[in-house]
Amino acid sequence: MSHPSTSLENALRRSAELHAQVRADPGRFRVVTGDRPTGPLHLGHLLGTLANRVALQRSGVEVFVVIADLQVSTDRDDPGDVRGNVREVLLDNLAAGLEPATSTGGGGAPVFVHSAVPALNELLLPFLALVTVAELQRNPTVRAEAAAARERGAGRGVSGLLLTYPVHQAADVLSCGANLVPVGQDQLPHLEVARTVARRFNDRYGAGELLLTAPEALLSAAPLLLGTDGRKMSKSGGNAIALRATEDETARLVRSATTDSERRITYDPVRRPEVSNLLLTGALCSGTTPEVLAEEVGAGGAARLKAVVTDAVNEHLRPLRRRRRELAAAQDHLRDVLTEGARRANAEAERTLARVLAATGG
Repeated sequence: MSHPSTSLENALRRSAELHAQVRADPGRFRVVTGDRPTGPLHLGHLLGTLANRVALQRSGVEVFVVIADLQVSTDRDDPGDVRGNVREVLLDNLAAGLEPATSTGGGGAPVFVHSAVPALNELLLPFLALVTVAELQRNPTVRAEAAAARERGAGRGVSGLLLTYPVHQAADVLSCGANLVPVGQDQLPHLEVARTVARRFNDRYGAGELLLTAPEALLSAAPLLLGTDGRKMSKSGGNAIALRATEDETARLVRSATTDSERRITYDPVRRPEVSNLLLTGALCSGTTPEVLAEEVGAGGAARLKAVVTDAVNEHLRPLRRRRRELAAAQDHLRDVLTEGARRANAEAERTLARVLAATGG
């Protein structure tokens, strides 16, 4: 068994090769990515995932985006306003610049809701037969999500849905024939399940034919942003700047951010993680570096730092928020996006399901 650091090094090396291949020939690739509608998306999502999927689409890569409504209850007892959150997530993706597939718009990225594609759930059963309970229990991402659920006070233990969550995601990815999946480092174990399912299915049923594509991970180069309280940025943690937030709400959140007592502002992620996180946030939003921003703030202290970061974030999000307000009023367009996305996703998933059933004798 390979050491985790070695696996990460290999993934980073392979991702660099894949980024180069995407630049050279984007038409070779199909991406599946998506979000769970557990709440509106935030600045960390924009910088870490949304901007990346928009860039991939604009480069010529075919991108499918799933809003995984059926997976909301994976690690929580109360799913919340799932329908409302589906709309919010759709708005966030479109406002970030994703060009969706519509019945009148030709190509574009199919954006679809998980529950609108029944074949995804039918694929789950034969895929579950290809992994063991022990493998799922060892999955570090499942274990981390179970621990987070316990911290949130979820009343039950690890549910069957949480245990099989990586196989649900495998069905999403494999149903569309994706060969590339943008992920963060913490999602690598989930993607490895999809790769395992594809390889074992081909070995067991393919008779030398490649029936399912084993997708590869495309690691994002975007750094991890912490929340305003220094913890992991979270939709439910009250420590994230939502993309739909007003400028005043953004200013309030940044003013509440944890810093330290040192007057001179320096970028030192090890010794001063909270201050450095604010510098990183401001730098990413203003197109500079944290070190340059620290020099600009200098001896201005936390108050000056927070003012600079607030201005940078609000300036960066202003066009997105304007576009979001316009889209929110276009109800027919939003319905059309999801309808066409479901049509495209259903066509792909039903072809994959037919191939799986034919191979398994179903």
